[in-house]
Amino acid sequence: MEQFEQTWRWYGLTDPVSLNDVKQAGATGIVSALHHIPNGEVWSVEEIQTRKSIIEKAGLRWSVVESVPVHEDIKRQSGNFKTYIENYKQTLINLGECGIDTVCYNFMPVVDWTRTNLDYPFKDGSTCLGYSKWDMAAFELYLLKRPGAIETYSKTEIEKAKKHFDNLSELQKKQITDSIIAGLPGSSKGYEIDEKFALENFQKLLDSYNDINVDRMKEHLYYFLSEITPAAEKSGVRLCIHPDDPPFFILGLPRVMSTAKDVRDLFRNVDHPNNGLTFCTGSFGAREDNDLIEMVKEFGFRIHFVHLRATKRDDEGSFYEADHLDGDIDMFGVMKALIEEQNRRKLNGRSDLRMPFRPDHGHRMLHDLKTKGNPGYMEIGRLRGLAELRGLELGIRKSMIS
Repeated sequence: MEQFEQTWRWYGLTDPVSLNDVKQAGATGIVSALHHIPNGEVWSVEEIQTRKSIIEKAGLRWSVVESVPVHEDIKRQSGNFKTYIENYKQTLINLGECGIDTVCYNFMPVVDWTRTNLDYPFKDGSTCLGYSKWDMAAFELYLLKRPGAIETYSKTEIEKAKKHFDNLSELQKKQITDSIIAGLPGSSKGYEIDEKFALENFQKLLDSYNDINVDRMKEHLYYFLSEITPAAEKSGVRLCIHPDDPPFFILGLPRVMSTAKDVRDLFRNVDHPNNGLTFCTGSFGAREDNDLIEMVKEFGFRIHFVHLRATKRDDEGSFYEADHLDGDIDMFGVMKALIEEQNRRKLNGRSDLRMPFRPDHGHRMLHDLKTKGNPGYMEIGRLRGLAELRGLELGIRKSMIS
């Protein structure tokens, strides 16, 4: 019986979750990156092979690179962006030479992802990642004091944000700030915020996008892809962009991959099979207007990698990460649509049948509540998620052939 490749994100030798732990969880593929190489520099064949050998010695496969970071100069088309694009091409060529064929990346400016609480209390005693509209508003308006932020909120929202801010303790204010800045590449080590990193420097990074609106940001994305996709094709590498996380405007920054229309625009402007999508149910699912099942049906032919997690929204723009089979995500419907896409690929003679997926994030639970690790990437919560998703996939597949 055909199955999706079950993968697991691994941060390298410093990851508290070992490769042996991953094997015991039942995953066969590893999703990893060379985080020690500064953004914009070439990943050499030697560095790639070193990581690949470590993974293979554990009896696993380096299935997906997540991520080869896109330098901010490329996103802004400023400074040395052409040099960084050439470096990106060479990295893709080197990855292809090493037999790694799937590269996930994102085009989010400044922050790779944003949450306001890295230990949101869940109803069963575990904790999860959470995003509060009011924590963000308090941060923007009264902690960061971002210029122009006040214009993005209504009078009623500003009053509510001020009341929320006044009720926050100093510890809570620090936790919100630390949580938001944790998504900034290179700003932290082990997600512990460097005390020397000032909010003023964060604001300077935001300011560097002041003259870049959504249309211009999309043009920069399409230019970047038009430059690197030929190298990806030549190297046998499939590119798959990760959606914005969260998929709506924050911090005054342009967002270009939040809706079905954004994906449609991307594929229309760079129409190439190697230009694909990382289908993240958690990111897309944080918007009520994203119909995930229909998106799989429309864009399935270009889905090269899958992140499966669930979010639970409220009516104001906040959300938290629920259990993998719970929340607002119809995981049954999404999984069934993905299986149907895989079956179509088989009938059409396509070679990209494995469609790697990973349990995206997981609750901090059981003994992980007493240990440190990367937010969302603790061991037991993801183990539970993978087991649930594996069972869901198997049940759907058996029902489809009975």
